[in-house]
Amino acid sequence: MKLFPYGHAAHPQWQMAAGLVLAQLRALLALPEYASAPTLALLYTTDHYASQAQDILDHLSAELPDVTDWSGTVGVGIASNNVEYFDEPALAVMLCELPHDQYRVFSGVSPLPATSASGSRRFKAHTALVHADSSTSDVAELIDEMAQRTESGYIFGGLASSRFGTVQFALSGHGNVKGQGAASGVFSGGLSGVAFARDLSGGMALLSRVTPGCRPVSAEHEITACEGNVVTGLDGQPALEVMLADLGVSLDQPREALARVRTTLVGLSLPADRLNDRPARHAGQFGADVLVRHLIGLDPARQGIAIAEVPALSMKLTFCERNAEAARTDLIRICAEIREELEPEELSVEVAIVLHASEAEAAPHAARRIAGAVYVSCSGRGGPHFGAPSAELQIVRRALGDVPLVGFFAGGEIARNHLYGYTGVLTVFTATD
Repeated sequence: MKLFPYGHAAHPQWQMAAGLVLAQLRALLALPEYASAPTLALLYTTDHYASQAQDILDHLSAELPDVTDWSGTVGVGIASNNVEYFDEPALAVMLCELPHDQYRVFSGVSPLPATSASGSRRFKAHTALVHADSSTSDVAELIDEMAQRTESGYIFGGLASSRFGTVQFALSGHGNVKGQGAASGVFSGGLSGVAFARDLSGGMALLSRVTPGCRPVSAEHEITACEGNVVTGLDGQPALEVMLADLGVSLDQPREALARVRTTLVGLSLPADRLNDRPARHAGQFGADVLVRHLIGLDPARQGIAIAEVPALSMKLTFCERNAEAARTDLIRICAEIREELEPEELSVEVAIVLHASEAEAAPHAARRIAGAVYVSCSGRGGPHFGAPSAELQIVRRALGDVPLVGFFAGGEIARNHLYGYTGVLTVFTATD
């Protein structure tokens, strides 16, 4: 297994940032432990570069002519190994070495084909990295439909986030994107990304985990009455009364009540008997099956609460709040789960030394069995939420090890066939042997 070369840099001028990233990539390409013939590039830029997206893609693809396929998007922040960039012009690139017949770049002008009636197609997608535009109508339904086009039903990624224009990168110079024609590779709206086959070269596979960033502050309730996005009944009681009791506030003191309500979110999930594989939950934490949504209003006339989702009867609802400690603990947990799944039962001396090296001595190494990683986190989690700039990515590095990583801070996170909020989605390219 070869490690994926990666680079990241920040600079007011995109040409300077691109030059720094290219220098890092070329230095790693020359090292024997890194892939020397990458085919696919993942490109993420902060929204400061949104208006220069085409120039950036043209420049990087010209400087790396052997890299035939590009995918990525823009975020208010971007991530790389041990660092995040917020509110500054920056870009990050990771180069993946995969045979062309084991992945496919797709976009709005060249969508991933659906399985035919006979169940066959030339390229069978097992999973996919998906970038989406939140302004696209019915984006949640499109995400679910995209998951249905894969064999696993699991996709990962996030919604582009930008204050200066939303763009996505999707370009294939290898010619496996039928219908792309003269498309420039920079898009707005819809979905784009990379679909991956089940069996990647060299015994490589994809391993993904979702980490919530909220803590429940109430018991789990059953939705017993709702109209549109207004929940009017919980456990057979007026929903507004249940919420006020759970939060310990009263409308007789409106200022205190509204202050508490403004910091409250709701977690929605299906009943246990309707989930085929409900992930385990930990005390005081949400499971990955919970969709966190904003509480957007109160309806005293109907004794209801309005949420940023259209729920269904019998769904479970829990009131929750953002909590840095819960987010930190759960992020460490999913990194530990990935490491435990990858560590062999018997370790050689060399592998044991690499896996248990201190943070100061840690370095990307094939013994970790991770060629590269993609991390998509909520734009509301980065920076101050974890206590300091880059604290979230430093947690990932300490818990997962020093591995090549790129990603972005999204306006919504994609995992399985759902659109999440306030979560982190960590996916690694890993050697299965």
